[in-house]
Amino acid sequence: MTDPTAIDAASERAKILAQALPYLRRYAGATIVVKYGGHAMGEESLAAEFGRDIALLKQVGVNPVVVHGGGPQINAMLKRLAIQSNFIDGLRVTDAAMVEVVEMVLAGTVNKQVANLITQAGALAVGICGKDGGMIRAKKLIRTKKDPDSHIEQILDLGFVGEPEHVDVRVIHALTGAGLIPVIAPVGVGADGQTYNINADTVAGAVAGALGAARLLMLTDVAGVLDANKNLIPELSIAAVQKGIAEGMITGGMIPKVENCVDAVQRGVKGAVILDGRVRHACLLELFAEEGFGTLITG
Repeated sequence: MTDPTAIDAASERAKILAQALPYLRRYAGATIVVKYGGHAMGEESLAAEFGRDIALLKQVGVNPVVVHGGGPQINAMLKRLAIQSNFIDGLRVTDAAMVEVVEMVLAGTVNKQVANLITQAGALAVGICGKDGGMIRAKKLIRTKKDPDSHIEQILDLGFVGEPEHVDVRVIHALTGAGLIPVIAPVGVGADGQTYNINADTVAGAVAGALGAARLLMLTDVAGVLDANKNLIPELSIAAVQKGIAEGMITGGMIPKVENCVDAVQRGVKGAVILDGRVRHACLLELFAEEGFGTLITG
């Protein structure tokens, strides 16, 4: 005799699949760019589940493209090599010696680890960086800061820290067209061949915009954008984001994240979502559940 408990459990799983069907249809053949980093990247069990979730997306007809960070891994390698890190306004000052370490860690160790997580889960992932095929043409990032006494704008020299100037999507299309999942390290190359360290959020937004992605999913260590009462805001328009920054509701490290999302939407992405990567199956819940659980930014 069949166990009633087992029947109930199987019935619940079937119900979940049935509820997901409209969303599976919605994203069939669509491109989803996922920025992977933070706590989700550091915890072994979450990392393994992330690999399985990305593999599942591919298997149900979605075209995932992963862009990853690797700040903690860079810090660990710099410590091993006794190289001192300096930061200005949260951005790592990257000199010639450090940019070699950044490229070695991001485009080497971390990139292949992330690709392997997905491949081990049953899909074929290929690790690349922005230098491959000239995919991400970068330029030096120029930041200024106002002197509190003289109120004069000063240019901050961050070394070989860059920002995307152009994304050539041919390499990405070649991989996705062959049934492969691109895993991109945020390293770009200048017109003169110089290597640049680029913020992973910025690269994810630029890549999503260049691809005209259906969704950009930014995995973070927070639930999303919160209101004054610390409640999650489910959806924001571009105008609401700009108002939130001006009025001080959106502050600190959340500002560059929402600005990257806004930039992606303005470039043609249908929606960008900031969501908590510490939640298990975050990407699947956001895409295939009746209600997403992050903050969706749309035009």
